[in-house]
Amino acid sequence: MVLAVESLNRLLHCWILLISLIFVVNGQFPTTLEGPFKPVTVPVNYSIIGQVTSLPVDDNPPLSPEIEFQPQQISLSLSSDLSSVWVSWITGEYQIGDDIEPLDPQSVASVVQYGVYKSGRNNLAAGSSFIYSQQYPNEDLNNYTSGIIHRVLVTGLDPDTMYEYQCGDPSIPAMSEVHYFRTMPSPSKDYPSRVAVVGGLGLTYNTSTTISHMAANHPDLALLVGDLSFADLYCKNGTLCDFQNCSFPQSPLQETYQPRWDHWGRFMQILTATVPTMVIEGDHEIEKQADNLTFTAYNYRFAFPSDESGSTLYYSFNAGGIHFVMLGAYVPYDKSSDQYKWLERDLFNVNRSVTPWLVAAWHPPWYSTYKDHYREAECMRVQMEELLYKHGVDIVFNGHVKAYERSNRVYNYTLDPCGPVHITVGSGGNEMNLTLEHADEPGNCPDPSNTPDRFMGGFCGFNFTSGPAAGNFCWNEQPEYSAYRESSFGYGILEVKNQTHALWMWYRNQDRYSVGADGIYIVRQPDRCPS
Repeated sequence: MVLAVESLNRLLHCWILLISLIFVVNGQFPTTLEGPFKPVTVPVNYSIIGQVTSLPVDDNPPLSPEIEFQPQQISLSLSSDLSSVWVSWITGEYQIGDDIEPLDPQSVASVVQYGVYKSGRNNLAAGSSFIYSQQYPNEDLNNYTSGIIHRVLVTGLDPDTMYEYQCGDPSIPAMSEVHYFRTMPSPSKDYPSRVAVVGGLGLTYNTSTTISHMAANHPDLALLVGDLSFADLYCKNGTLCDFQNCSFPQSPLQETYQPRWDHWGRFMQILTATVPTMVIEGDHEIEKQADNLTFTAYNYRFAFPSDESGSTLYYSFNAGGIHFVMLGAYVPYDKSSDQYKWLERDLFNVNRSVTPWLVAAWHPPWYSTYKDHYREAECMRVQMEELLYKHGVDIVFNGHVKAYERSNRVYNYTLDPCGPVHITVGSGGNEMNLTLEHADEPGNCPDPSNTPDRFMGGFCGFNFTSGPAAGNFCWNEQPEYSAYRESSFGYGILEVKNQTHALWMWYRNQDRYSVGADGIYIVRQPDRCPS
């Protein structure tokens, strides 16, 4: 049965690649060389707008383990070493309430049995285990302690090779089912064939459609650009908060229902157990608790290649001939900060003959034209945009805004053939419905005084000083740097074809998984642009 499924997956993958090849031959997709393009706004399809419904996880927890200490919430992520992959999972149940007794991490082993596909799982790797807690000083909020989190680094892997593995404790025995993954290709030789990108997932019926469509497109790598479980939108009783009836709406602490993370991790296993998944934090991952601790669940639940950066909130990695830079919008980013200095070193050390493509990702977009979160990350843009431009970043991925938008090549709000293409993909499912209104529509331009950086501090929301919007905070029409925008749930796929051409496709949930709504070839010009 497993072999039959694997053969079917390979056949579907080949069919998708064949369709892409036909598109290339027929010249169906435009290229950025033909731009800049006239701005397009897709009319809202109100048939998909309605009440967002959460999955009924409390009555029927997805993939809840049947055997005590059986692995759940299995996920893969890349390490800084191209021959290694992190495998993470959780065993045991979380504890929640006032009088809780945490599980002993040493009571269950952390073992991965693995091998090249069809050759047997004769290799063993062992790792570490730990728990984390979400603590509140007020007795009216429920303290939480996680199940046992296991993390194993599997080393000595060959590039572009299919592996099979099981994880767990073989002495109990409590092992997972057999899962499969493919390692990244070698730098300068090839690229991951399909990189899925999405943000704003949550755990709703829309999320389910997004992830099932994404999995059907067989990505080799997934990027999640923040706003993952939305656990911070749930009150202590597990119900969605309305922000007025939570226990302490004016408290500096943030009420958050941590079991939502466990439900989300179980559901996401259909993707993360087979596709290496790299995440960057969003504002919904802050989850402030006692002693001013933040990002606790985010830091513990995911593995990161953070050896060089020294932080889980910003880091970089290679995937074949692509160098990814994941930046933190909710940690200091000014020119004197550790993040900025690390970014300078990281970009300086990129060898474009080895990794020709340079892709950056962070949560809040710089070039969104929607009313929600309009120019919210302006201070970050002021500090970092010049550095990214100087080093020739090709593509930027963001989330935060619950809609889709793709820019023309842009730098400092000016059309620039060497600027990056900025792509917002923040509508993976979420718990808050879609963003519909645009800042350039009559009556929608926010008051600049309401757009300071509420997390890092500072105010940079000044009026434009040049161009069609000079003297104003917003344009009075869709800005020329905005090429395409649409309010729909969905995700995107990046297919890097060679050193200069990459196909970007936006997929909407209301369409078939193989039908893209927006597609363009992003073309690098290394002889013309800085790199």
